[in-house]
Amino acid sequence: MTKIDVISGFLGAGKTTLIKKLLAEAWKGEQVVLIENEFGEIGIDGGFLKEAGVEITEMNSGCICCSLVGDFGTALKDVMSRFTPDRIVIEPSGVGKLSDVVRAVEQADLGEGAKLNSAITVVDANKAKLYVKNFGEFFVNQVENAGTIILSRTGNISDEKLQKTLDILKEHNSKATIITTPWDQITGASIKDAMEGVDLMDTLLKEVIEKYEHHDEHEHCCHHHDEEDEEHKHHHHEHEHHHDHDEHHHHHDGEECDDPECGCHHHHHADEVFGSWGMETASKYTEEEISDALSKLVDAVTYGTVLRAKGMVPSVDGGWIYFDYVPGESNVRKGEPQPTGKFCVIGSKLNEEELEELFRK
Repeated sequence: MTKIDVISGFLGAGKTTLIKKLLAEAWKGEQVVLIENEFGEIGIDGGFLKEAGVEITEMNSGCICCSLVGDFGTALKDVMSRFTPDRIVIEPSGVGKLSDVVRAVEQADLGEGAKLNSAITVVDANKAKLYVKNFGEFFVNQVENAGTIILSRTGNISDEKLQKTLDILKEHNSKATIITTPWDQITGASIKDAMEGVDLMDTLLKEVIEKYEHHDEHEHCCHHHDEEDEEHKHHHHEHEHHHDHDEHHHHHDGEECDDPECGCHHHHHADEVFGSWGMETASKYTEEEISDALSKLVDAVTYGTVLRAKGMVPSVDGGWIYFDYVPGESNVRKGEPQPTGKFCVIGSKLNEEELEELFRK
């Protein structure tokens, strides 16, 4: 299966620098083909990529998302047949519309041998406001259609300006994963995981579900579920037997049970009982602030029944803070930089507003 990654970004955002980092740190051992298109320019970045052993199809006669769309499917099929690559990376013109590139990939009729793996937009953290104002039609399209937004040049930006940039991006795309950590502090492998949707929340929720599904006794017998994605908060409620987003209730013996302490033993699935809440942040914290917040999670009246919390956030001292929590025990320690800060909480009848108030700075 060939993975196709589209890495877009406005002029000068740092697309090629990102690709070089991923080649060196995340895609080693893979056969990668880069299809690049510089609007009206000769492909000046081809040299170092050829030195890295990457085959390149340069498209310089026009924009990949306009004059070349007609030939794009043919070019992709040619790349597939000539190289049988593990990955095709498409670096469109800086003034191209991401929606057009994604559509061109989807319409290329590549069959089951290839899939669109990710749609990335690289954004200069200092220029989002300027670009929305002056080049909105193109810049906003790249933001709106991205599955992952990777901020460049965040190393020396103030927290206030970074937050304003995030607010602008979330206004146009509330669902994308946003990587805020400076590139020299994060590995290409971590960026790859974020691009491909490896989610800490999903991993943690599966861990809790597996743990509790191996126990016959459940002290919680029902839970109301709703699913919502507001701004960049992630509210995951996984259902084995329900695939809609409407509120639903679990009944036993024909009666609805709303008591989480009823102790009923009706072999409910863990994913019917537990919910989860998560929040991403670029704010910096101290270990004391995290420890203090974790110590308050025992208050089930305020926060709900919290069974597990985990996350990693930037530290005010320039490092990163990792933390884990289970009732009666918490651990706060130093760790490696991540794409962006994240809080994940698993439990029953969680009060999401209070949790956000507890952790947000």
